[in-house]
Amino acid sequence: MAKLIVADDHPLFRNALISAISNIFATTATVETDCFDATVQALEQHPDADLLLLDLHMPGNCGFLGLIQLRKTFPTMPIVVISASDDQDVIRRVMNFGASAYVPKSAHPTEIANALHAVMAGEIWLPEKYQHLLRTNPQQHEDLDLAARIAQLTQQQYKVLYYLTEGWLNKQIAYDLHISEATVKAHMTAIFRKLGVTNRTQVVIQAQRLQLEAPVDRDLARQPS
Repeated sequence: MAKLIVADDHPLFRNALISAISNIFATTATVETDCFDATVQALEQHPDADLLLLDLHMPGNCGFLGLIQLRKTFPTMPIVVISASDDQDVIRRVMNFGASAYVPKSAHPTEIANALHAVMAGEIWLPEKYQHLLRTNPQQHEDLDLAARIAQLTQQQYKVLYYLTEGWLNKQIAYDLHISEATVKAHMTAIFRKLGVTNRTQVVIQAQRLQLEAPVDRDLARQPS
C-alpha cells in the first residue's frame, strides 16, 4: 500500500493515470497537483507520501530544473517521471538528475505498475528498450554537477539565464524584468560564478543542456522592441 502524489497539469490524463494505477497498484491515498509550486506544497504537507509521479513538462518545471530542485529539496522521495517524450537524451538526463524511473505516457497500465513496484522496492526502472541508458556514461558526473549548480540560482537569476539562452540583449532583459542594466549585469555575474563559466557563450551552452523552458509568470513569446 502506498500514498502517491500525482503531478500533471492535464486533468484527463491525471484522472486516467490514477484510475489505471488504482486497478493494479494498491494505494492508501492519492494527492493530485497541477503545477510545480502545488507539487512542492503537497510534498511539504504530505511527508508520509511514498512516491511522486511527475509530469516533466508541467507548468513551473522549467525543463529539467523542476526535477533538479525537487531532488535537492526532497532527497529521499522516489520520483517517477511521466512524459510523452521518447528522446533518449532526455531520458538519460532525467535519470542522471535523480529520477527513480521514466515511464512513457503511452505505457500500458501493467508496465506502469511494474515501474511503481520496482521503485517502491528501491530499484531504478526503465522500459526494456531503454535499459542501455542505465549504463555508466561519461556525461553523468558532468550532468550532476551542472544540476547542483543550476539549483543554486534564484528565480530572478533563472529568468535572466532563460533570456540569455533566447539571445536577448541586456537592455531587453532589463526592460522586461523592470530592472536596470546594471542589475542585469550583476545577475549575470552571479550566474557565471554559480555555473563556473566566464562568458555569455559558455553559459548559454551549459544552459541548453537543461532544455530550459520559459518562466510561467512571463509572456516570452515576443521580444520587447
